[in-house]
Amino acid sequence: MIAIGLSIILFAIWSLSFPLGKYALEFCPPIFLTAFRMLLGSAMIYIILFFTDRKSFRITKQQFLSLFLLGFFSIYITNILEYWGLVHLTAGKACFIYSLSPFFTAFFSYLHFKEKMNLRKWIGMIVGFCGIIPVLLTQTGSEGFLKAFGFISWPELAIIGAVLFSVYGWVLLRMSVKEDSVSPLMANATSMLIGGSMALGHSFLVEDWNPTPILAGSFWPLAKVIALSAVLSNVIGYNLYGYLLKKLTATFLSFVGLLSPIFASIASWLILGESFSPPIIIATSIIGTGLYLVYKAELGQGYIVSKNVANPTELQT
Repeated sequence: MIAIGLSIILFAIWSLSFPLGKYALEFCPPIFLTAFRMLLGSAMIYIILFFTDRKSFRITKQQFLSLFLLGFFSIYITNILEYWGLVHLTAGKACFIYSLSPFFTAFFSYLHFKEKMNLRKWIGMIVGFCGIIPVLLTQTGSEGFLKAFGFISWPELAIIGAVLFSVYGWVLLRMSVKEDSVSPLMANATSMLIGGSMALGHSFLVEDWNPTPILAGSFWPLAKVIALSAVLSNVIGYNLYGYLLKKLTATFLSFVGLLSPIFASIASWLILGESFSPPIIIATSIIGTGLYLVYKAELGQGYIVSKNVANPTELQT
């Protein structure tokens, strides 16, 4: 029961990254926010590694190439799309769209690891994608002025793209950790440094630096929000997740993760004053049904085992 309670706390903590990110966007533009957060986060992890595992700093050319791709897709592209989408969407809605992650994971597993798609898995994925429609029909913030086609807006497409590249980044991380023998912390720190540096250069070219993109007098409030987000997500969240994978199955934790949009909506209401969206609860239930069908299919195929795993990156397979 303690482990189950901690798993709920874990996803409540991780869901805070969306309202905190939206709050940080009040002080600076999205591309610079990506650079600031990732460079600060990488520095924090490098300091930890310097005192705990200096051998992990030895990286070969092959390993660096893998980490470069990870930094480009999972850090640079993912976070720019996510923060730009957050400018126009509520934090709860953006977090909800991230609930599609398991379905993209199944797709990339099919491409990279040749995992077969049977009828039950296809039905589960279709049900899951249908679950997102009620929320997409609910227009929030300024997204109504940025229609892409039909009922889908460009900010929604940006968040969907962020989810897709984020999941692809996890696939690359798994390959880096398992095939190239890079420690997970070093892989995260180096990819954050690479992606953050790309974002910093991009920001300098397209955002208003006069003399910096940070709103006058807002440096310390912004630094505090980003530091809090990094500590909650990267330090507490990552380590608690690793601990829970020794107590609970990855499948169970994935289902607990479906509570994240509800937690994000509550946190957004408390922190940002955003109104709570009832369709998110209904849509989360539909996506949960689809995810259940996908996991049942993978259990039958033997891709998910009933034992616990010790490495967080194994969730992505």
